[in-house]
Amino acid sequence: MSRRSVLVAVGWVATVAVATLIGLGAIRLVGDSITGTPGGIRSEAEIERALTSPEPVPTGTTGTTGTGPTASGTASPGPATASAASPGAGVRRSFATNGGTAVAECGPDGVRLVSWAPAQGYRVHKVDRGPDDDVEVTFEGSAGRHELKVRCVGAEPVAVADD
Repeated sequence: MSRRSVLVAVGWVATVAVATLIGLGAIRLVGDSITGTPGGIRSEAEIERALTSPEPVPTGTTGTTGTGPTASGTASPGPATASAASPGAGVRRSFATNGGTAVAECGPDGVRLVSWAPAQGYRVHKVDRGPDDDVEVTFEGSAGRHELKVRCVGAEPVAVADD
């Protein structure tokens, strides 16, 4: 190989190395806003705290066992919490899927989603927060899409299979 070819190859490798370092520096500068979850990733303790007290709860709070949805959105036995939230409001219950969690409440206008949070690696794709006859939230991630649909049965929110 001639001396000129060696110099061209070394120059090309040096240019690629500098461009790569500049790109990595820019990504580090921007941080998680490119690839991370909007608003950051919440710890399990933060999510639990947000789900257990999104609003002040009166002293008539009771815990019950209900149904929680599976990844497909159908109901299966699992823990759920219920409480009397405010005058005129019914029972508040939390639901969990592999894609995230949501809290729903039944009231005089129907069911409404009080809060929702995607699991790590998921994002909220679509939300119908209500109040309405039914509400739903869809979590989407690399492992798939998980839909949660909730209706009021009596005065209690219950997960139902998506139509």
